[in-house]
Amino acid sequence: MSSVAGKFRQLDNWFGSDMKFHRLYPTPIRQLARRHWTPISIAKLAAGFLVPDNGVRVLDIGSGVGKFCLCAAHYKPFASFYGIEQRKELVEHAETAKSILGLDNVTFAHGNFTQLDLSKYDHFYFYNSFFENLDSTDKIDDTIFYSESLYDYYNRYLYKQLEGMPAGTRVATCCSLDDEIPPDYQLINSSDDRFLKFWMKI
Repeated sequence: MSSVAGKFRQLDNWFGSDMKFHRLYPTPIRQLARRHWTPISIAKLAAGFLVPDNGVRVLDIGSGVGKFCLCAAHYKPFASFYGIEQRKELVEHAETAKSILGLDNVTFAHGNFTQLDLSKYDHFYFYNSFFENLDSTDKIDDTIFYSESLYDYYNRYLYKQLEGMPAGTRVATCCSLDDEIPPDYQLINSSDDRFLKFWMKI
């Protein structure tokens, strides 16, 4: 077996199931997976929508341990994926997983998405990371400040940024109330349970 074939076989093993993929992370992170990380099946569908052409740049807003970006990068090797995450520890876990997988079309950054110029990206993935700011919702940890006012601020900020994007911009949302999506984005498709939704600016 060639080294290239061997590499792809090894990658297929990691992406064979969510349980296998989660072995890239330490046990405390695995315990958060069911509630907070994107399932591989969802990541694959979202990547298929967000990458209509080779060479596009996709931003994951609140990328956590990088699962969506890593899965999407595996299935769409001719696109570039970027993750922005407030928690430095989670970014470090994402970088470790990226190194193990050997993916070179993924970039992770530690910071707040409001610090980014979203016009530098073509399309967006959003697994509603703002929900943590609402009372009675599960939190990943207590390392960042939470408040309902932050929830409102982040929603308004994302809404405004998406308003300024050009026609054809695509957004995939998971577990979202859609109040961050401007009215000039058309709902193209959704999963039967409406957990995953695909939007395009018209």
